[in-house]
Amino acid sequence: MSTLLLQLHSQRDFSNGYLVAEIFSWYFPEDFHMHSFDNGTSLGTKQSNWSQIEKFIVKQNISLMKEIIDGTIHCKPGAAELLVQEIYSILTNRRIQTIQKVEQGFTDKAYQDQLPMVARSTASVAIKSNLRLSEVIAEPNIFTNQCKVLAIIHRHIEQRKEERTQDPKRFNVKPTLGEQAVRLYLVAHKSEPNLLMNTSQAAC
Repeated sequence: MSTLLLQLHSQRDFSNGYLVAEIFSWYFPEDFHMHSFDNGTSLGTKQSNWSQIEKFIVKQNISLMKEIIDGTIHCKPGAAELLVQEIYSILTNRRIQTIQKVEQGFTDKAYQDQLPMVARSTASVAIKSNLRLSEVIAEPNIFTNQCKVLAIIHRHIEQRKEERTQDPKRFNVKPTLGEQAVRLYLVAHKSEPNLLMNTSQAAC
């Protein structure tokens, strides 16, 4: 198992579930018969293989997040690595040091942050990179996919705002009138407490 972690090179190696089934077959040979799994790359093959694996997971009451499985099927950044770590913990009852930081939602934000600003994705490229075609085919609901696209665009806009804040000169960002205004802070006068006391006494 440790050797497999060192040899993990491609997200696609695990996307169809064949290697995952092979790993489990070493520990549960009665539940996994490899002739029932297809080492293909089509979405139908992936769904069929993972359906069998998920039935076993439910049967054994194993905790493996659906989000990780879906991320692995659709080759999302960091999903396969996190999947292998979780399987390792399940089978050995031990935790391992995280291989890499995995972005929530399995986006390419960590990769984009490493690039210079001029090389970072545009909005259209961000959508293409973070929404796989297989996701759209697997979940053809238009409203669901629209929500995913809007979330990607929102994240992209926030990223751009952050870039403008980090390097305002590059984007020729000029301070607003409010930012240019001199801030005058009110300082409490020492005689104010006495003045208030005299006022209250006069009222009595």
